[in-house]
Amino acid sequence: MFKKISLFLLSAISFSACQIDKASVTQDRLKPAMFFVGTYTEGKSESEGIYAFELDGNGKLINHGLAANSENPSYITKSANGKTLLAVNELEKGTVEAYQIDGDTLTFINRSSSGGMHPCYVFTDENGYVFTANYSSGTVGVLKQNSIGLLSDLLSSQRHEGKGIHKRQDAPHAHMVRSFEPTKELISVDLGTNQLWFSSLNTEKNELIYSETPTLDMTPGAGPRHFSAHPNGKWLYVINELDNTVSMVEFNKRGDFKKRNSVSTLPAHYEEASFCADIHLSADGKFLYASNRGHNSIAIFSIDASNGSLHLIGHESVRGNWPRNFALSPDERFLIVANQRSNNLVVFKRNTATGLLTFVDEQATPTPVCIAF
Repeated sequence: MFKKISLFLLSAISFSACQIDKASVTQDRLKPAMFFVGTYTEGKSESEGIYAFELDGNGKLINHGLAANSENPSYITKSANGKTLLAVNELEKGTVEAYQIDGDTLTFINRSSSGGMHPCYVFTDENGYVFTANYSSGTVGVLKQNSIGLLSDLLSSQRHEGKGIHKRQDAPHAHMVRSFEPTKELISVDLGTNQLWFSSLNTEKNELIYSETPTLDMTPGAGPRHFSAHPNGKWLYVINELDNTVSMVEFNKRGDFKKRNSVSTLPAHYEEASFCADIHLSADGKFLYASNRGHNSIAIFSIDASNGSLHLIGHESVRGNWPRNFALSPDERFLIVANQRSNNLVVFKRNTATGLLTFVDEQATPTPVCIAF
């Protein structure tokens, strides 16, 4: 009898704990998420800099307004510890800024040279090193943040050499720089030279050193722009702006990179002008998303777990014009798109089983370019 009562009590406790855990999980999933939006402030734009937004648990947007006055803060990212925001100023004399984050408020810390002209990307690692991709000068800059987020002066820069066959590939145009976790190498994506560039950071001299095999060629005229790495550490996916494709790159057991197949991001028979912009993978490695400027859509692909090949599922209209960067929410239940020319942010709910997107909400935002959670 005692055993039966004990078993009953244990079952009741387990059931109760399970219910609490489920409630806790549900509660966590519904927590609002704060994010910032980088913009263009030049020309006819009404933007004044960086804006703060909140995404609630149902995918609705709450506009917290201007967070910081800044000139052309086109690409933004958070530091590894999430305490500071970094923003490039996409200007002829490029700079990068650091801000302290306090909820929806940004407090300016300082500004330093980005190491080139018209920086369009910034990345920071867990050691506080900051890397910038400078489009017009084809250079990658290196800086460092200290424990309170203060940026150093420019420590060094590395210039790419070469050109491609397209009229927009007359000189190097660095578009992205980010580390590849399995090797800790930095991979720079250069639209102008039509290559991926591989480097390592000498932390004693604070300078970039080219790897033994410094470059990997993309398909002639492709115009590589960004990449996203698969969680298995074996596959990279490169989005190509000029020929509207995604290329798979494999990292093999010998420790080198090989370009594999490429697939179009556009529907069959689509013939109007369009240019790819951004690319992201789901954390489970099952789906890939890519933005099309011109076709104004998000292309949705499934990823074959056995060989990494991409299979087009479909396209979702971005309900706006010229989608630049987009981002998955921290829980990956939502995808938010920044439509530069139609001045709006659009939220889609993501089906984690099928990868498909469903419209939820939108908010007017002046010339949005980049989203950082």
